[in-house]
Amino acid sequence: MKAVFKSTSGKDPVKENSATFGTGERIFEQGDLGTEMYIILDGAVDIIKHIGGESHLLSRLEKGDFFGEMALLEAAPRTADAVAASESRVLLINGSQFDDMLRRNPEIAVRIIRKYSKRLREANALLERLVGREVDADHAGLDATQISQPEKATRHRLVDVATGTAFFLSGGDETTIGRADPVTGILPDVDLTPVDTNRSVSRRHAKIIHAGDDYHVLEEVGTVNGTYVNDQRIPTGVPVTLHNGDLVKIGLIAMKTVFE
Repeated sequence: MKAVFKSTSGKDPVKENSATFGTGERIFEQGDLGTEMYIILDGAVDIIKHIGGESHLLSRLEKGDFFGEMALLEAAPRTADAVAASESRVLLINGSQFDDMLRRNPEIAVRIIRKYSKRLREANALLERLVGREVDADHAGLDATQISQPEKATRHRLVDVATGTAFFLSGGDETTIGRADPVTGILPDVDLTPVDTNRSVSRRHAKIIHAGDDYHVLEEVGTVNGTYVNDQRIPTGVPVTLHNGDLVKIGLIAMKTVFE
């Protein structure tokens, strides 16, 4: 997210609105009242949630990531600590500057919504871990054979034709395909950044859906350079069934499906 400000003093607005924090220094604490959000210019920041007297790392944010926006959107206390994981420089954005950014670039609102979605998944994962810990304690006296074992991770994958690089599908019902976006924190299950030298793949390009014994590929809304199965372009938003050995083209990246 690129901040756009007008400085009334004639000074560099980034320097005028930035602050530096040393390693381990708190930028804000859970429960604080906040009037600003932040964009990381340099360094890394840990977001830490305190639950029941224990501290849990929700995420580590890096250059280009933003945080603290809930205070501007909801006028509510901070829901977690923000701690500099290394010496970090951040850009401070107040309410009027934030409103100006949204008016100038509505796409920022979409990125924030996606960021919220990611953070909600992270919060759900944390709750599942906490609940799972309680369940494990309840079953401590059971024989190991009485507790179901987790399924093995899938070995189904997409193999880049040009480089031979294998990209494994997730073990869930959906595998997202695209390029990592440090600004919004989007991290697709299949990140094609290493092989996409021409940047032909959209950030959220497509996803593979696992339904029963079948796999389907679906192109996301807003994809620019198309998605192809066996050299046939697929329509946006319509799932197309995949078979072992099919050629899937994401932008300019051609990959073979390996289902085994």
